[in-house]
Amino acid sequence: MTVLMTAFISIKDLSIGQKAGGALFVLLLAFAFLQPLYYPMDASLQNLDGTLQAASAHHWLGTDHFGRDMLARIASAIRLSLTLIVLSVSVALFFGVLAGVTSGYFGGWIDAVCSFVCDIIMALPGLLFVLLFAAIAPNSFWSLYLGISLVLWVEFFRMVRAMTRTIANSGEVECSRLMGMDFLYCFKRHFLPKILPVLATLSAFAAANAVLALATLGFVNVGLRPPTAELGLMMTELFPYYYQAPWVFLQPIVMVFILVFSLQLLSGKIQ
Repeated sequence: MTVLMTAFISIKDLSIGQKAGGALFVLLLAFAFLQPLYYPMDASLQNLDGTLQAASAHHWLGTDHFGRDMLARIASAIRLSLTLIVLSVSVALFFGVLAGVTSGYFGGWIDAVCSFVCDIIMALPGLLFVLLFAAIAPNSFWSLYLGISLVLWVEFFRMVRAMTRTIANSGEVECSRLMGMDFLYCFKRHFLPKILPVLATLSAFAAANAVLALATLGFVNVGLRPPTAELGLMMTELFPYYYQAPWVFLQPIVMVFILVFSLQLLSGKIQ
């Protein structure tokens, strides 16, 4: 129970910006995942007789160039982005912490191997690295997930490794070693409480980068393919109609902004 309690930051310890970001993020979650309940509209249903319509009682956010409901597609795109966030950040966080702690604590060949892998990934720009995976398996969600996870893993590994090396040389860890405590005890007692606040901030910042990466890939028409509802891909599809229906074209742009802004607030980068 104590370990679980220390894994969460108390709400009262959050800044006003982080609270605002959390509230905005919860609203986005409700908007996206409760959409089938409060607005049961098919995101892929086409109606060529009702293209590029303005907001109405039947279509709350209007329709796109194929007559598909924009609110349903926006909600579906946000669900896709949030799913990618959870998968990518969770995997990057787990392996980044595991590799960072073991490298910083034990050093030696473990540190050399992990640092070598990190250098290989950093040899290419992050977005280009994801593009390579997207080109290998086009229109595959899992190729995007794997590429983004590897890019995010680098930041978690470097941060945790640096913190672990500093903590490992502290007097409290030396005392625990002299008392015969094993690595797991030192990790739970000394490393985890100091690393968790940094991981919370880094996770929110990494999630924002994952959203931007996915939207950028969709905008340059790499990765997922139509008719998948994805925010960046929707920008590309609606761009030719920006003059005819600017209210429709701006909707995925505004949603990317709100999603990234909420995560940036959560990360504490904006005060």
